[in-house]
Amino acid sequence: MVTHCSPEMDVVVLNLPEVRPTLADVAHAAGVSLATASRVLSGFHQVRPETRRQVEQAVRSLGYVRQRAGRMRGPRRTGLIAVVVCEDGGRLFADPYFSRLLVGINRELTAADHQIVLLTAGKGHAGQSPALRLLRGDHVDGALMVSMLTRHAAALERVGIPVVSVGRPMCADPDRHSYVDVDNRGGAVRAVRHLVAAGRTRIATVAGPQDMTAGLDRLAGYRCALAEFGRDDTGLVMHGDFGQASGEHATLRLLDRRPGVDAIFVASDLMAIGVLRALRRTGRRVPDDVAVIGFDNAPIAGTMGPPLTTIGQPVELLGAQTARELLGHIDGTLTERAGHGTAVTRVGVR
Repeated sequence: MVTHCSPEMDVVVLNLPEVRPTLADVAHAAGVSLATASRVLSGFHQVRPETRRQVEQAVRSLGYVRQRAGRMRGPRRTGLIAVVVCEDGGRLFADPYFSRLLVGINRELTAADHQIVLLTAGKGHAGQSPALRLLRGDHVDGALMVSMLTRHAAALERVGIPVVSVGRPMCADPDRHSYVDVDNRGGAVRAVRHLVAAGRTRIATVAGPQDMTAGLDRLAGYRCALAEFGRDDTGLVMHGDFGQASGEHATLRLLDRRPGVDAIFVASDLMAIGVLRALRRTGRRVPDDVAVIGFDNAPIAGTMGPPLTTIGQPVELLGAQTARELLGHIDGTLTERAGHGTAVTRVGVR
């Protein structure tokens, strides 16, 4: 099944639903773990009578009702969805991309009476990550993966719950997995075409990390567009990690190597902040001497001086669509093992 995201839906308003007690609330009120509360409500007999009474009392006092249980294929239901970000915690809370993504995810999940459990699985972790071990413990109904790498994909084969990736997973056979992606390659092509149309002739790039599909695809799109105009990228490609500092350092190295650069396509708006800082440090004016175009259409792009032209991607919509895909697999309304969708990008000129 292919799901298409409409480019017109760029703004997502988070409407908080009526707050209803969750299984986590029941567990807290009963003074037991989430897993124990789930076992009681699932009818398991290996629970102490006193514990069972505590959970049942909490259910009555809170007015908790298990939602849509009849639509579940399996015997258990927690009402919890894991969002596993395969990045270190520092990056998760520093990059506004993730907060925008979570807005879209949260909108869909709360409307379906699910709560988010936010987990991190740093790039240094493999299948033994505590987050991935938790997925195998019947604690959540499904998982949304962000920035998934090859080693994470292999571990997810054994978790036994529905999993959908935000973005095409970085693995040997991504089509075996359900995911919703952004047209990263097409967005980069649009960026370079825009710069060429503006008369720029020496177009460099600060590319994203090459262990992520977004980084790979945006670099591929840049190179494809240069080739379209018969241009070479020798000495014009630098790499960053999508963070501000890496953008600044990459640009300083670029200018040492190719001081005549008159345009830079930057693979993320956060890196573009660092690029602009480096250009100011070296006395170059933007856009007079060097034009800069970013990627993401982060809110900060419009507040920068000068405002940053950027490739817009519907991040909130991406999160919402991925959550809908996962809910369909959980409920059984999506019967195909793997579904893939692509959201479009567009140039936001400032």
